[in-house]
Amino acid sequence: MPLQMNREVFITCAVTGSGATQDRSPHVPRSPQQIAESAIEAARAGAAVVHCHVRDPETGAPSREPGLYRELTERIRDSSVDVVLNLTTGMGGDLVLGGVEAPLPPVRGTDMAGAAERMQPIADCLPEICTLDCGTMNFAEADYVMTNTPAMLREMGAMARDLGVQVEVEAFDSGHLWFAQQLAREGVLADPVLIQLCMGVPWGAPDDLSTFLAMAGNIPESWQWSAFSLGAHQMPFVAAAVLAGGNVRVGLEDNLYLDRGVLATNAQLVGRAVEIIERLGSYVLTPAEVRSRLNLIKRPPV
Repeated sequence: MPLQMNREVFITCAVTGSGATQDRSPHVPRSPQQIAESAIEAARAGAAVVHCHVRDPETGAPSREPGLYRELTERIRDSSVDVVLNLTTGMGGDLVLGGVEAPLPPVRGTDMAGAAERMQPIADCLPEICTLDCGTMNFAEADYVMTNTPAMLREMGAMARDLGVQVEVEAFDSGHLWFAQQLAREGVLADPVLIQLCMGVPWGAPDDLSTFLAMAGNIPESWQWSAFSLGAHQMPFVAAAVLAGGNVRVGLEDNLYLDRGVLATNAQLVGRAVEIIERLGSYVLTPAEVRSRLNLIKRPPV
Protein backbone atom coordinates (compact mmCIF):
# COMPACT_ATOMS: atom_id res chain seq x y z
CA MET A 1 0.00 0.00 0.00
CA PRO A 2 1.52 3.33 -0.99
CA LEU A 3 1.67 5.73 1.94
CA GLN A 4 -0.05 9.01 1.20
CA MET A 5 -1.78 11.60 3.34
CA ASN A 6 -5.47 11.07 4.09
CA ARG A 7 -7.46 14.18 3.12
CA GLU A 8 -10.78 12.92 4.53
CA VAL A 9 -10.37 11.60 8.07
CA PHE A 10 -12.80 10.16 10.58
CA ILE A 11 -12.22 10.28 14.31
CA THR A 12 -13.07 7.45 16.69
CA CYS A 13 -13.35 8.28 20.38
CA ALA A 14 -12.59 5.36 22.73
CA VAL A 15 -14.76 6.58 25.58
CA THR A 16 -13.87 4.55 28.67
CA GLY A 17 -12.18 1.19 27.97
CA SER A 18 -11.69 -1.54 30.55
CA GLY A 19 -8.37 -0.52 32.07
CA ALA A 20 -7.89 0.35 35.73
CA THR A 21 -8.30 4.08 35.13
CA GLN A 22 -11.57 4.63 36.99
CA ASP A 23 -9.86 6.17 40.04
CA ARG A 24 -7.12 8.03 38.16
CA SER A 25 -9.36 10.69 36.66
CA PRO A 26 -12.82 12.01 37.58
CA HIS A 27 -13.58 12.28 33.86
CA VAL A 28 -13.52 8.50 33.21
CA PRO A 29 -17.23 7.61 32.94
CA ARG A 30 -18.63 4.60 34.81
CA SER A 31 -22.41 4.25 34.50
CA PRO A 32 -24.19 3.78 31.17
CA GLN A 33 -25.61 7.29 31.57
CA GLN A 34 -22.15 8.80 32.14
CA ILE A 35 -20.61 6.83 29.26
CA ALA A 36 -23.43 7.86 26.93
CA GLU A 37 -23.14 11.53 27.95
CA SER A 38 -19.37 11.48 27.41
CA ALA A 39 -19.83 9.79 24.02
CA ILE A 40 -22.41 12.39 22.97
CA GLU A 41 -20.11 15.24 23.98
CA ALA A 42 -17.29 13.61 22.00
CA ALA A 43 -19.59 13.44 18.98
CA ARG A 44 -20.44 17.12 19.36
CA ALA A 45 -16.70 17.84 19.40
CA GLY A 46 -16.16 16.02 16.09
CA ALA A 47 -16.00 12.26 16.68
CA ALA A 48 -17.86 10.34 13.98
CA VAL A 49 -17.51 7.03 15.86
CA VAL A 50 -17.66 6.24 19.59
CA HIS A 51 -16.05 3.00 20.77
CA CYS A 52 -17.64 1.87 24.02
CA HIS A 53 -17.06 -0.61 26.82
CA VAL A 54 -19.27 -0.70 29.92
CA ARG A 55 -18.28 -0.66 33.59
CA ASP A 56 -19.88 -1.57 36.89
CA PRO A 57 -21.67 1.68 37.81
CA GLU A 58 -20.63 1.42 41.46
CA THR A 59 -16.99 0.29 41.28
CA GLY A 60 -15.97 1.29 37.77
CA ALA A 61 -14.64 -2.23 37.17
CA PRO A 62 -14.95 -3.58 33.61
CA SER A 63 -18.15 -5.47 32.86
CA ARG A 64 -19.79 -7.37 30.02
CA GLU A 65 -23.31 -7.29 31.48
CA PRO A 66 -25.70 -7.18 28.49
CA GLY A 67 -28.18 -4.94 30.30
CA LEU A 68 -25.57 -2.22 30.71
CA TYR A 69 -24.84 -2.32 26.98
CA ARG A 70 -28.54 -2.08 26.18
CA GLU A 71 -28.97 0.97 28.41
CA LEU A 72 -25.89 2.63 26.95
CA THR A 73 -27.01 1.95 23.37
CA GLU A 74 -30.48 3.32 23.86
CA ARG A 75 -29.24 6.46 25.60
CA ILE A 76 -26.95 7.19 22.64
CA ARG A 77 -29.61 6.41 20.05
CA ASP A 78 -32.25 8.46 21.85
CA SER A 79 -29.95 11.49 21.71
CA SER A 80 -30.44 14.17 19.10
CA VAL A 81 -26.70 13.93 18.33
CA ASP A 82 -25.78 11.58 15.48
CA VAL A 83 -22.81 9.25 15.97
CA VAL A 84 -21.70 5.79 14.78
CA LEU A 85 -21.80 3.26 17.63
CA ASN A 86 -18.89 0.81 18.02
CA LEU A 87 -19.15 -1.75 20.85
CA THR A 88 -16.35 -3.96 22.13
CA THR A 89 -16.30 -7.77 22.07
CA GLY A 90 -12.99 -7.91 23.91
CA MET A 91 -14.42 -8.93 27.27
CA GLY A 92 -14.45 -12.66 28.01
CA GLY A 93 -10.96 -13.51 26.76
CA ASP A 94 -8.96 -12.80 29.93
CA LEU A 95 -6.66 -15.55 31.17
CA VAL A 96 -4.61 -14.96 34.34
CA LEU A 97 -2.24 -17.82 35.09
CA GLY A 98 -1.19 -18.82 38.59
CA GLY A 99 2.50 -18.03 38.30
CA VAL A 100 5.60 -19.49 36.73
CA GLU A 101 5.74 -22.60 38.94
CA ALA A 102 2.01 -23.30 39.15
CA PRO A 103 0.30 -21.76 36.12
CA LEU A 104 -2.81 -23.92 36.49
CA PRO A 105 -5.51 -23.50 37.58
CA PRO A 106 -6.06 -19.92 36.42
CA VAL A 107 -6.48 -17.37 39.20
CA ARG A 108 -8.63 -14.37 40.06
CA GLY A 109 -9.11 -12.02 37.14
CA THR A 110 -9.67 -14.81 34.64
CA ASP A 111 -12.83 -14.28 32.60
CA MET A 112 -13.23 -16.74 29.76
CA ALA A 113 -16.51 -16.92 27.84
CA GLY A 114 -17.76 -18.62 24.69
CA ALA A 115 -18.29 -16.88 21.39
CA ALA A 116 -22.07 -16.54 21.75
CA GLU A 117 -21.75 -15.04 25.24
CA ARG A 118 -19.09 -12.56 24.13
CA MET A 119 -21.25 -11.56 21.17
CA GLN A 120 -24.52 -11.28 23.15
CA PRO A 121 -24.38 -7.47 23.52
CA ILE A 122 -23.79 -7.20 19.77
CA ALA A 123 -26.79 -9.39 18.99
CA ASP A 124 -28.91 -7.44 21.48
CA CYS A 125 -27.88 -3.92 20.45
CA LEU A 126 -26.90 -4.27 16.77
CA PRO A 127 -24.34 -1.45 16.76
CA GLU A 128 -22.99 -0.32 13.42
CA ILE A 129 -19.50 -1.61 14.35
CA CYS A 130 -18.07 -4.12 16.82
CA THR A 131 -14.42 -4.77 17.56
CA LEU A 132 -12.58 -8.07 17.12
CA ASP A 133 -9.21 -8.38 18.92
CA CYS A 134 -7.47 -10.35 16.22
CA GLY A 135 -5.06 -12.53 18.20
CA THR A 136 -3.64 -13.70 21.52
CA MET A 137 -0.92 -11.68 23.26
CA ASN A 138 0.81 -11.09 26.57
CA PHE A 139 -0.31 -7.89 28.25
CA ALA A 140 1.85 -5.86 30.63
CA GLU A 141 0.62 -7.64 33.74
CA ALA A 142 2.93 -10.50 34.73
CA ASP A 143 0.66 -13.49 34.04
CA TYR A 144 -2.24 -11.97 32.07
CA VAL A 145 -2.86 -13.23 28.54
CA MET A 146 -5.44 -11.76 26.16
CA THR A 147 -6.81 -14.93 24.60
CA ASN A 148 -8.40 -15.06 21.14
CA THR A 149 -7.85 -18.32 19.29
CA PRO A 150 -8.24 -18.66 15.50
CA ALA A 151 -11.42 -20.73 15.99
CA MET A 152 -12.89 -18.13 18.36
CA LEU A 153 -12.11 -15.29 15.97
CA ARG A 154 -13.61 -17.11 12.99
CA GLU A 155 -16.80 -17.81 14.96
CA MET A 156 -17.20 -14.29 16.37
CA GLY A 157 -16.37 -12.68 13.03
CA ALA A 158 -18.95 -14.84 11.27
CA MET A 159 -21.55 -13.95 13.91
CA ALA A 160 -20.97 -10.24 13.37
CA ARG A 161 -21.12 -10.68 9.59
CA ASP A 162 -24.42 -12.55 9.82
CA LEU A 163 -25.87 -9.88 12.11
CA GLY A 164 -24.98 -7.19 9.58
CA VAL A 165 -22.50 -5.53 11.96
CA GLN A 166 -19.20 -4.19 10.59
CA VAL A 167 -16.16 -5.75 12.29
CA GLU A 168 -13.30 -3.47 13.30
CA VAL A 169 -10.24 -5.69 13.57
CA GLU A 170 -8.00 -4.63 16.46
CA ALA A 171 -4.44 -5.42 15.34
CA PHE A 172 -2.01 -5.26 18.26
CA ASP A 173 0.85 -6.82 16.32
CA SER A 174 1.82 -7.73 12.78
CA GLY A 175 0.59 -11.32 13.12
CA HIS A 176 -2.89 -10.04 13.93
CA LEU A 177 -2.92 -8.10 10.68
CA TRP A 178 -1.69 -11.21 8.86
CA PHE A 179 -4.55 -13.29 10.29
CA ALA A 180 -7.08 -10.56 9.40
CA GLN A 181 -6.07 -10.98 5.77
CA GLN A 182 -6.71 -14.72 6.11
CA LEU A 183 -10.17 -14.04 7.56
CA ALA A 184 -10.91 -11.76 4.63
CA ARG A 185 -9.85 -14.48 2.15
CA GLU A 186 -12.19 -16.91 3.90
CA GLY A 187 -15.10 -14.47 3.70
CA VAL A 188 -15.37 -14.07 7.48
CA LEU A 189 -14.62 -10.35 7.09
CA ALA A 190 -16.79 -8.66 4.49
CA ASP A 191 -15.71 -5.68 2.41
CA PRO A 192 -14.85 -3.01 3.25
CA VAL A 193 -12.51 -4.46 5.88
CA LEU A 194 -11.85 -2.07 8.77
CA ILE A 195 -8.59 -2.23 10.76
CA GLN A 196 -7.48 -0.46 13.95
CA LEU A 197 -3.71 -0.45 14.47
CA CYS A 198 -3.18 -0.55 18.25
CA MET A 199 0.35 0.74 18.76
CA GLY A 200 2.45 0.80 21.91
CA VAL A 201 0.33 -1.63 23.97
CA PRO A 202 2.71 -3.84 25.99
CA TRP A 203 3.61 -6.37 24.64
CA GLY A 204 2.30 -5.91 21.15
CA ALA A 205 3.72 -3.73 18.41
CA PRO A 206 5.85 -0.84 19.72
CA ASP A 207 4.81 2.62 18.60
CA ASP A 208 8.04 3.62 16.89
CA LEU A 209 7.48 4.99 13.40
CA SER A 210 9.33 2.21 11.60
CA THR A 211 7.05 -0.46 13.10
CA PHE A 212 3.97 1.66 12.49
CA LEU A 213 4.81 2.29 8.85
CA ALA A 214 5.64 -1.38 8.31
CA MET A 215 2.20 -2.37 9.61
CA ALA A 216 0.39 0.39 7.72
CA GLY A 217 2.26 -0.59 4.56
CA ASN A 218 0.88 -4.14 4.81
CA ILE A 219 -2.77 -3.08 4.87
CA PRO A 220 -4.46 -3.81 1.52
CA GLU A 221 -5.19 -0.62 -0.39
CA SER A 222 -8.95 -1.25 -0.50
CA TRP A 223 -9.26 -1.54 3.30
CA GLN A 224 -10.13 1.26 5.70
CA TRP A 225 -7.91 1.74 8.73
CA SER A 226 -7.22 3.84 11.81
CA ALA A 227 -4.41 3.95 14.35
CA PHE A 228 -3.71 5.09 17.88
CA SER A 229 -1.07 5.03 20.57
CA LEU A 230 -1.13 5.53 24.33
CA GLY A 231 -0.55 8.36 26.77
CA ALA A 232 1.68 11.19 25.62
CA HIS A 233 1.99 9.56 22.18
CA GLN A 234 -1.75 9.80 21.47
CA MET A 235 -1.71 13.17 19.72
CA PRO A 236 1.53 12.59 17.77
CA PHE A 237 -0.13 9.48 16.38
CA VAL A 238 -3.08 11.55 15.21
CA ALA A 239 -0.67 13.34 12.89
CA ALA A 240 1.23 10.16 12.02
CA ALA A 241 -1.94 8.26 11.08
CA VAL A 242 -3.21 11.04 8.84
CA LEU A 243 0.16 11.45 7.12
CA ALA A 244 0.34 7.69 6.53
CA GLY A 245 -3.11 7.60 4.92
CA GLY A 246 -5.26 6.46 7.85
CA ASN A 247 -7.90 7.66 10.28
CA VAL A 248 -7.45 8.37 13.98
CA ARG A 249 -8.56 7.29 17.43
CA VAL A 250 -8.34 9.28 20.64
CA GLY A 251 -10.09 9.06 24.01
CA LEU A 252 -9.81 8.26 27.68
CA GLU A 253 -9.42 4.54 27.07
CA ASP A 254 -5.90 5.26 25.81
CA ASN A 255 -4.86 8.54 27.45
CA LEU A 256 -6.07 10.60 30.42
CA TYR A 257 -4.24 13.88 29.76
CA LEU A 258 -4.76 16.85 27.47
CA ASP A 259 -1.43 18.40 28.41
CA ARG A 260 1.22 17.60 31.02
CA GLY A 261 -0.60 17.47 34.37
CA VAL A 262 -3.95 18.50 32.84
CA LEU A 263 -6.64 15.79 32.95
CA ALA A 264 -8.76 15.65 29.81
CA THR A 265 -12.34 14.92 28.92
CA ASN A 266 -13.18 12.88 25.85
CA ALA A 267 -14.56 15.97 24.13
CA GLN A 268 -11.31 17.86 24.75
CA LEU A 269 -9.23 15.04 23.27
CA VAL A 270 -11.47 14.92 20.21
CA GLY A 271 -11.26 18.70 19.88
CA ARG A 272 -7.46 18.55 19.95
CA ALA A 273 -7.53 15.84 17.26
CA VAL A 274 -9.84 17.95 15.08
CA GLU A 275 -7.40 20.85 15.36
CA ILE A 276 -4.43 18.69 14.33
CA ILE A 277 -6.28 17.15 11.39
CA GLU A 278 -7.53 20.48 10.08
CA ARG A 279 -4.14 22.16 10.51
CA LEU A 280 -2.71 19.39 8.33
CA GLY A 281 -5.20 20.43 5.67
CA SER A 282 -7.58 17.49 5.96
CA TYR A 283 -11.35 17.37 6.38
CA VAL A 284 -13.05 15.67 9.35
CA LEU A 285 -15.78 13.30 8.20
CA THR A 286 -19.28 13.31 9.70
CA PRO A 287 -21.07 10.19 10.98
CA ALA A 288 -23.25 10.10 7.86
CA GLU A 289 -20.17 10.24 5.63
CA VAL A 290 -18.54 7.40 7.59
CA ARG A 291 -21.66 5.27 7.20
CA SER A 292 -21.58 5.85 3.46
CA ARG A 293 -17.87 5.01 3.25
CA LEU A 294 -18.18 1.79 5.30
CA ASN A 295 -21.67 0.71 4.14
CA LEU A 296 -22.94 0.83 7.72
CA ILE A 297 -26.52 0.30 8.85
CA LYS A 298 -27.86 2.92 11.24
CA ARG A 299 -30.28 1.39 13.75
CA PRO A 300 -33.20 3.36 15.18
CA PRO A 301 -33.95 3.53 18.91
CA VAL A 302 -35.97 0.58 20.23
